[in-house]
Amino acid sequence: MPSQRPPSVDALARSLAPSGLPHPLCVEVARAAIAAGAPDRAAALAETRRRSLLTDVINATGVLLHTNLGRAPLAHAQPARAQTVEFDLETGERGSRQRAVGQLFAKLCGAESAMVVNNNAGAVLLVLAALAAGREVPVSRGESVEIGGSFRVPEVMEQSGCRLIDVGTTNRTRLDDYRRAVERPGADVALVMKVHPSNYRVDGFVEETTIAELATLGVPVMADIGSGLLDANAPWLRGAPPAWLAGEPAAVQAIADGADIITFSGDKLLGGPQAGIIAGRADLVDRCARHPLARALRPGGLVLRSLQDTALTYLDKRAATDLAFWRMVSRSVGELEASAERVVERLLAEFGVADGLVGVERMDALPGAGSAPGVTMPSAGLVVERDVLDALRASTPPIIARSRDHRTFLDLRAVEPEDHEVLVVELGRVLGA
Repeated sequence: MPSQRPPSVDALARSLAPSGLPHPLCVEVARAAIAAGAPDRAAALAETRRRSLLTDVINATGVLLHTNLGRAPLAHAQPARAQTVEFDLETGERGSRQRAVGQLFAKLCGAESAMVVNNNAGAVLLVLAALAAGREVPVSRGESVEIGGSFRVPEVMEQSGCRLIDVGTTNRTRLDDYRRAVERPGADVALVMKVHPSNYRVDGFVEETTIAELATLGVPVMADIGSGLLDANAPWLRGAPPAWLAGEPAAVQAIADGADIITFSGDKLLGGPQAGIIAGRADLVDRCARHPLARALRPGGLVLRSLQDTALTYLDKRAATDLAFWRMVSRSVGELEASAERVVERLLAEFGVADGLVGVERMDALPGAGSAPGVTMPSAGLVVERDVLDALRASTPPIIARSRDHRTFLDLRAVEPEDHEVLVVELGRVLGA
């Protein structure tokens, strides 16, 4: 019997239109399926291809700023119009890309000036290249860290052209350690650098030098505060700052303590888009803005507009309600438990899920993305008495959870209330009778 003739590429590609992929991608999938001798698997291959694109997910991991899930979730919309990225409305001439957003972050940080680059690694690189190339920069051995993604302080300093001077020890660095580096014969110190360790914490027999102490050395102080907390007092929240923020470096306090220039991320505790903010003395920020690297690291109009909206949200004292990260933080454990109980009740009543298969438990959530290392915050969520991670990732939208000992945990702190319906429907699909 002759073998069945395979379908035409065009016909198979057109049959894949329900996948939502553009026709050229459907053609690629169809050709691949036919070449593999499996045209009947074309729809499955199209779905795999679709899921390889950037996709909205529900973060039920309990890690609020999950680096693999884009860190701070952020809603932003703007009209498709030209905007004054580098145009001065007063003069009608070319303007500064940094002026609009820079002035807002200068005010928020209590600094003379500020500017924006594409991320905090770029901010650190630019500051060192602009202010310390060819000269020495003392850094505590306890802060000569790898933050993630091969971002190693010594290597970034090497790329910037400055010379790292190790001072102190891994666990204890005193002011005298820095002073000896600054005052030794032949020293050519451009600035001293303090780095927030970000993703680890050393406890026990430890000592570090504060920004206020470093400010007495007579050379500029650079502080990479990393996580982007604007103010340790969190005035945008009701009541006292949450306990997990204790000890987290903040922009306002770093500037007030004497830091001449600071750098931090836009997509961590700030709750905005990926960006790196540089703030401090006007003359130092201006040197950074005029350095050739500034053009290579500059953000586009979308990021600038999104950062502007984020800054205005803080200035209007709307951050607790309008920024997703601070909404997550503000939810009480009681509120989360009540939401979890409602989900369980609906699963039992509407989907026939076996009693005892899903329950409510208290959990510990993490800020994530290297913010407040070693610190947790109380939370609550759902526990499924089996491992259903793969099935939940196949949901629409995918639900990302975590498992341990063949149990699946869905922490609700990072899940927006409007997504609870998705949890009900998809858990009902996976677990229902």
